[in-house]
Amino acid sequence: METPPDPAREALSRLRERLRATVLGKDRAIDLVLAALLARGHVLIEDVPGVGKTMLARALARGIGGVFRRIQFTADLLPAGIIGSPVLVPDRAEFVFRPGPIFANVVLADEINRTPPRTQSGLLEAMDEFQVSIDGRTYPLPDPLIVIATQNPFDFAGTYPLPDSQLDRFFLRIDLGYPARDDEVRIAARPGLSDPVASIEPIIDADGIRSLRIRVASVKLDDSLAAYAADLARATRDLPGVRRGASPRGTLALTAAARGLAFIDGREFVCPDDIQAAAEPVLSHRILLDAGVDAARAAAEESVRAAIERVPVPV
Repeated sequence: METPPDPAREALSRLRERLRATVLGKDRAIDLVLAALLARGHVLIEDVPGVGKTMLARALARGIGGVFRRIQFTADLLPAGIIGSPVLVPDRAEFVFRPGPIFANVVLADEINRTPPRTQSGLLEAMDEFQVSIDGRTYPLPDPLIVIATQNPFDFAGTYPLPDSQLDRFFLRIDLGYPARDDEVRIAARPGLSDPVASIEPIIDADGIRSLRIRVASVKLDDSLAAYAADLARATRDLPGVRRGASPRGTLALTAAARGLAFIDGREFVCPDDIQAAAEPVLSHRILLDAGVDAARAAAEESVRAAIERVPVPV
């Protein structure tokens, strides 16, 4: 018997392929970003300039027919520059709330670690509760909303490290890395004045995203795999050199990411490979190490790999 067409899944597949055709050679990163979108999560991209971070965010916004906003984080940026503020309207002799750039569907928080903690904290309520509060009033944010933040892993001059509470709000942390040679040749061969993002037409709308989220949440996770995810997170708390391991929020994010990756791959069930693929980007930034700042990320990722090797895979 022929399987009936699944328009929502087909739309997700087309979005995935369109993003891959735009941001070349970043298939794994694209799948993780889509998994974050389907889990109402946010993404931290830690990488050098010029590897496609902004293009990926813009392409995603175009593909979902959403509003894109870019916030350049600087030392003098205030929270009002993110969430908005009341503005006096002389004709009405009253203050009216003017929404900030966080009122969008895809928000690129560029060089997020170049602004002080006070301003960084302006994102916490938005990322966690999908709302902002001003002068005792609460304003809901658009749905879907995904914050894609970037930071340079090498240039620490004039930066403010993200506090643990904010790092934990990011569903996952990824890097894009330099493209393979063949992909870089394809990038170089593109017409000089062309914008690969400009030609992207909306593929799926907000209702489609919300519908997919319901389906992803129901992807089957066997009890043994739930235990496997919990054991991986717990294992990070007992490794040498780890001051604090992944939190239970990390465990929930790990299972949600695994469900998303399984669904993106066309399955209605999670397998161990999904959890292992999600473990490093989901858990590594939630680990606090005894090591110095320069070695922190590499050591955290190595700790997650050590946990994967230590915990038996369910059969």
